[in-house]
Amino acid sequence: MLQNLFKSRPPERIGLSLYSQAVDQARQPGFYTALGVTDEIDARFELYTLHVLLLILRLRDEGERGAEIAQDLFDVYVSALDNALRELGVHDVTMAKKMRKLGEALYGRMTAYETPIRAADRPALAEALARNVYEGADAAVAEGLVDYALRARSGLASQSLDEVLARPAWAEVAA
Repeated sequence: MLQNLFKSRPPERIGLSLYSQAVDQARQPGFYTALGVTDEIDARFELYTLHVLLLILRLRDEGERGAEIAQDLFDVYVSALDNALRELGVHDVTMAKKMRKLGEALYGRMTAYETPIRAADRPALAEALARNVYEGADAAVAEGLVDYALRARSGLASQSLDEVLARPAWAEVAA
């Protein structure tokens, strides 16, 4: 028992800090005012997922250390989704089914966005964002969000890993 008292504390999970910063950015009013994203739970999930993915892509560009941090960020995000469902009143009996469905949605979004973001493929990204964020609207409606996502990707890429870990450089939200 005494040996536990003298153990060093584990380092703070960097994924938690990155997740918090991604959520703060996704909550910027400009997404809902200038870019026309609806301020509802599904649309917020989409914006959180987009921002977490942008960070994960940047981190994976850093090799093994970045991949480990990206995994920690992903784990924190999944845990936050679990906590959100519990706060919404989902009971343990149905939690596994809900988390599986949410996990499939999360994986689907990340898969749909990753290739177009990496390739800066505006039409493909606009189609995916329109379908998911704007619930099937014409791809033209997502052009502002596409522009934002690609500028965010570029801004994150221009930072060193230490700078990203300290404070990711998000793009300004503009119409």
